Amino acid sequence: MTTIPRPTTTTALRLGFAFLAAAAANTGIALGALALDDGGIAMGLSPAVYLPATAVGLLLGTVGWFVLARRAPHALRVVVPAVLVLTWVPDLLLFTAGATAANVFGLMLMHLVVTTAVVTALRPTLANR
Repeated sequence: MTTIPRPTTTTALRLGFAFLAAAAANTGIALGALALDDGGIAMGLSPAVYLPATAVGLLLGTVGWFVLARRAPHALRVVVPAVLVLTWVPDLLLFTAGATAANVFGLMLMHLVVTTAVVTALRPTLANR
């Protein structure tokens, strides 16, 4: 007998796969940024930093998604890109600490990966509401 997964289980599985995909993509980005980060500070490009940050980003993105989806689902089209741009501000400020363009743009790309993972994993939940 097969059991039909509950929507919560399906969403949790999607988020698990989203984390794995985002972690793999961020690892590739970090390796590329490190290869290009000649003499920079390599801020945020070690697995001990970006893997927990990826998990926290997915968690916070999920909470934000469900809060907005319940109250104003159409606002997601504006809020998600706006929050993504806001996450880039600290990355850009790293230029003042001696970060290279490869470091900064690598981190910005990592934020885009996490945002894409959250949206891809949770978009199907809008149809149920």
